[in-house]
Amino acid sequence: MNRLRRHRRIVAAAAITLALVLIAGTAYLIGGYLVYDRATRVDAHCGGLYASNTPASFASDRLDTTPYLMPSFDLVGFSSRRDPAITISGWWVPGTSPTGPTVIEVHGLGSCKRSPTVLLPAGMLHRRGYNVLLIDLRNEGESTVTNGRFAGGVTEYNDVLGAWDWVRSVRGVPANRIGLAGMSMGAATSIIAMGQEPEVAAVWEDSSYGNIDDAIAGQLALSGYPTFLGPAGIFVARLQGLDITSLGPLDAIPRLHGRPIAIVHGAADKRIPVKQADTLRQAVEATGGHPYVWIVDGADHTQSVYVQPGEYERRMVEFFGPAIGVPDEATRSGLLPAVASVK
Repeated sequence: MNRLRRHRRIVAAAAITLALVLIAGTAYLIGGYLVYDRATRVDAHCGGLYASNTPASFASDRLDTTPYLMPSFDLVGFSSRRDPAITISGWWVPGTSPTGPTVIEVHGLGSCKRSPTVLLPAGMLHRRGYNVLLIDLRNEGESTVTNGRFAGGVTEYNDVLGAWDWVRSVRGVPANRIGLAGMSMGAATSIIAMGQEPEVAAVWEDSSYGNIDDAIAGQLALSGYPTFLGPAGIFVARLQGLDITSLGPLDAIPRLHGRPIAIVHGAADKRIPVKQADTLRQAVEATGGHPYVWIVDGADHTQSVYVQPGEYERRMVEFFGPAIGVPDEATRSGLLPAVASVK
């Protein structure tokens, strides 16, 4: 009789343990889904923000944008590389030479080409004579919406390379005169794109992560979510057919083979901590590269361009000049309006 009771207690305990494990596992997966949904969902048209912004007319509450306005521009569209069903929307802003040095600007997560954070550095380059192409990644801005989610650059890098293909084939710009400039997730996507296309000449990355697992953990902490839900979110993404860890900036670094890369990061970045910049720097140096590194004191995530606008412009030109060339009839002293002051 006692043996039967003990057996029943063991069975009951096992059943309770199994139930608790199932409940905990289910809760973990639900938490993972919430993380996946929050971290990857994006809205077209910048979520309704900046609807009136264009290269010719945009403003910022941080500084006077007048010196950076780009009066002449064309709305263009082209296919993402490897997927002709996806149309990428862009603005082509001509510089001093149609086939001269050109920079493709790539926005961050939840943003688009209308964001002042993208328009401002584009205006800095344009006033120095560079051609600039500002693009919307898939599911964002005015480009094709597939599933309304960002894939961590795993698919979006083809959008950047579609832009690069267009600049080469339609605008006739030589490969060695085309660079990339990205903000945040757009920076990570640009590094991935450079790794996948050996002829991309240079990349200026501002506020990229190195390891997406760390980036997700940082985003969760900033949003008040437990960081242990990060792996669950990644697992749920895989269940949806998307492995956002399959390709990242650190995977791309060994493929750069010494090509110029600028690593720019705000020292006060709370979204993607500045240690990620050091991770990227170490990876580049470990493969024999010599990164251009600028850590901006007092700058939060992607805010360096506002904190030090004059220095930001100077350093972009200092980086891209040797990397992709100086525009024809390069602007000389006195030809540029004064750098905007911070408000």
